[in-house]
Amino acid sequence: MFARILTIAFGVLAAMVTMGARAEEDVLSNSLRLGAYYVTYDTQADDIRGPYVPAGVNLKVQDVITPYFAYVRRLTSHFGVELAVGAPPLTKTEGKGPAKLGSVPYNGQVISTARWLAPTLLLTYSFFDESNRFRPYIGGGINYTRFYSRQSTAAGDAGSGGPTRVDLPVSVGPAVTVGLSYRVTRHFSVYGSLSASQVDTTLKANTAGVIRTTHISFGPRTAVLAAGYSF
Repeated sequence: MFARILTIAFGVLAAMVTMGARAEEDVLSNSLRLGAYYVTYDTQADDIRGPYVPAGVNLKVQDVITPYFAYVRRLTSHFGVELAVGAPPLTKTEGKGPAKLGSVPYNGQVISTARWLAPTLLLTYSFFDESNRFRPYIGGGINYTRFYSRQSTAAGDAGSGGPTRVDLPVSVGPAVTVGLSYRVTRHFSVYGSLSASQVDTTLKANTAGVIRTTHISFGPRTAVLAAGYSF
């Protein structure tokens, strides 16, 4: 009798382990997302400093829209890791301040352009159970921004007094996000989120050895609409 009970108990235990393993195998731990980034910039910059620069010369960055890509790895039923990046957008910087520098138009003119490669790594927490179709989530992490293809425009060169080289060092700063996911099917979901990150750098413009500088906080704020496939 005891042997029979023991056999039944082991059988039940084995069945439970097998069911648990199968359930774990059924969990979709990876997700790829594709969508659109709408990026606005709350640009805060010191007035440009250097030789022959009048007071009040500043700048601002135009908003952009660019494709959004992300890979998300499920850690637990609530926690995940997201690596997100946008296709490097061409950002345009406008002059802000006096209408003219001497006789050269300045305010509102596009004075430089650059592309950004800005991956963001986030630890996210999703509310509610995984069985819920709607799941709000929050996240925090770090943003890395590298600027390349930096160019002074014809208007920028004219305002600076000649051909100008623009330097923008790499920026590393915190990032946060809040969003909502909706599971359409087992594999497909849609997402909407709002994010903010700290992107600070020091611009250096070199015009035939004449150096002008300013410290810039770009203050990017992003809205994302995306679709995701989980596997």
